[in-house]
Amino acid sequence: MSELLFEIGTEEIPAGYIQPALESLAAGAAKKLEALELSFGAVRTYGTPRRLTLIVDELQSRQADRRQEHVGPSKKAGYDDGGNLTKAAIGFARSKGCDPSLLQVVETPKGEYLMVVEDVKGQETAALLPALLESLIRELVFPKSMKWADYSITFARPIQWLAALYDGAVLPVQVEGVECGRTSRGHRFLAPAQFELTGASTYLDDLRARFVIADPMERREMVVKEVQRAVREVSGVAGAAPILHEGLLDTVTNLVEYPYGVCGRFDEKFLQLPEETLVTSMREHQKYFPVAGSDGTLLPLFVAVNNTKIDDLSLAASGHQRVLRARLEDGLFFYNDDRKRPLADRCPELQGIVFQNKLGTMLAKSERMIKLAGFLAQTIAPDLKEDVKRVATLAKADLLTAMVGEFPSLQGIMGRVYALHDAEKPEIAQAIEEHYLPVRAGGEIPRSLLGALVGIADRLDTLVGCFAIGEKPTGNKDAFGLRRQAIGLISIIKGLQIAFSLREMVMAALRGYEGVVDQNLGVVGEVMDFIRLRFENDLVADGLPQELVEAATSVGFDNVVDCLKRIEALDQIRSQESFRVLASSFKRIRNIVKDNTTTEVNGALLSEAAEQQLFAALTDVRAKARPLIDRQEYCGALDALLEMKEPVDQFFDKVMVMVEDKSVRQNRLNLLTAFGELVLSVGDISRMHVERE
Repeated sequence: MSELLFEIGTEEIPAGYIQPALESLAAGAAKKLEALELSFGAVRTYGTPRRLTLIVDELQSRQADRRQEHVGPSKKAGYDDGGNLTKAAIGFARSKGCDPSLLQVVETPKGEYLMVVEDVKGQETAALLPALLESLIRELVFPKSMKWADYSITFARPIQWLAALYDGAVLPVQVEGVECGRTSRGHRFLAPAQFELTGASTYLDDLRARFVIADPMERREMVVKEVQRAVREVSGVAGAAPILHEGLLDTVTNLVEYPYGVCGRFDEKFLQLPEETLVTSMREHQKYFPVAGSDGTLLPLFVAVNNTKIDDLSLAASGHQRVLRARLEDGLFFYNDDRKRPLADRCPELQGIVFQNKLGTMLAKSERMIKLAGFLAQTIAPDLKEDVKRVATLAKADLLTAMVGEFPSLQGIMGRVYALHDAEKPEIAQAIEEHYLPVRAGGEIPRSLLGALVGIADRLDTLVGCFAIGEKPTGNKDAFGLRRQAIGLISIIKGLQIAFSLREMVMAALRGYEGVVDQNLGVVGEVMDFIRLRFENDLVADGLPQELVEAATSVGFDNVVDCLKRIEALDQIRSQESFRVLASSFKRIRNIVKDNTTTEVNGALLSEAAEQQLFAALTDVRAKARPLIDRQEYCGALDALLEMKEPVDQFFDKVMVMVEDKSVRQNRLNLLTAFGELVLSVGDISRMHVERE
């Protein structure tokens, strides 16, 4: 077994590109080695802004010899009437390097065919790796790639060097004029000279000695320690600690090769800015870590992470402080200037922001949201209607503020801040921020019903409008983030258990576009199906069987909360043996009744004892189950339905449904349909896999 070390040296790669590239490099290498039938141990990747590295342990040194079977022409085409090999058969054998006399006849699903067995000698791994490594480089995909010089290759940044060692020997790999060697480079400033690599086992130590921490996890831990050290040494405040945002940690880790923290200060006057503004300014624009006191409030401190050790800390800190001060001065100016005008005064100016070219302006969207959210509130919580309309009126106004223009991620947050300044009710201000939640799958949802109702209206308006003009997600294309909008919508409904008719609201959203888009009711079905699929996928991803989820959604998805209750009831009862038997019988019932919808049963035509017993049982069970179903007590309703197991079994054992007498046949179909209709009030259990254990 051997080891492979492969390093791609580059100009500085953007931080967000590195981890996906390393994952792709590892997956691609494993797939290609498996295709070559080479066994291997661990596949490890390391990366910094200047290098992407692949290490493969315990790599098989040579392919195993193998026998390969090749199926050729059919026996009929391979032999002539005299039993002699045809030209087709002889040509096939020779194309495989085989004597025609060694051809065999084998039986296949398509009949008898000629086959030749080829002895294939395995190749040395060292001979296979150069092409494999070159293909790995050429197949790496980045969000944005570039070309340089006259080369045809595209990559995140220009490739400066390549190193490829297989058991210590250099592999002959060449990519666009860059030849593989055994040399790497240390830190650009602290150890810029080239040095020779000896192998995978010493790779990390060799780089560490030259001020490069190549392991991202080790470098991340070092970033945390450096940031914490900088605060301890400079802050002078007991209990002061950096706010270690996970996303910022990931970014900073991939911005440096050797992290060194520098703690700086800013003027306390900037603490009058909303906390979110300060944090966003430091985090998004400067990649600085804010610092908080023991009580969680922000301190006039920050930590920058440099890519090299600093001898003069005060000089380094002052440079960072000058940059941040300029940012915060802008922020403070924007903040004070924004507050000179109430949010409500800005609303008419939404006419100047385009929501979507075919769907009009943000003002038009805002007006639709007011109507739709008001309609939803009237249905769910009439006492909130006026507050809901006020929230919807102000929801998008902060898009016109200078602060949101500078920091788009603060939309909603600044709406809350400015609404409070304008003396709006606190719950209205909070709902302005909450209507954007969740901002990502699994993210925080609105805490208040007020924010949730406006958030639902906002998302439905976007979904319906985009579907109406044909802007539907396809493959990887989702320009308006409609999948995210639908997932957010479902999360809000599920999280706050908001029960309402989704179809009715989708139709209301479509009416809001009257005069803008065609009032095609087909759009309603498309939007409902789109939301339902996201709902189903979400539950299946959480571990529920797909057939269980579809058993509930297939009979009704209008009320998401109701659907969830039916799914929960079906999940609880599906393991019972009596349910399995009933579900199996129900599948048979569905096949028999097919398109029959009539449920009226004539008792005088029930001549068989088994059908009389089934009708009596159905009457009794329906009286028990229907009130439970109306109260959405589906577990109790399913328990009642289980009483039908024995009567249904007896019916199928003793009664022929499809008799010649049309009236009797129809009556029996109606009886089964009536039972089916009751079951379908909970779910189509015929879809569920309920084989007996």
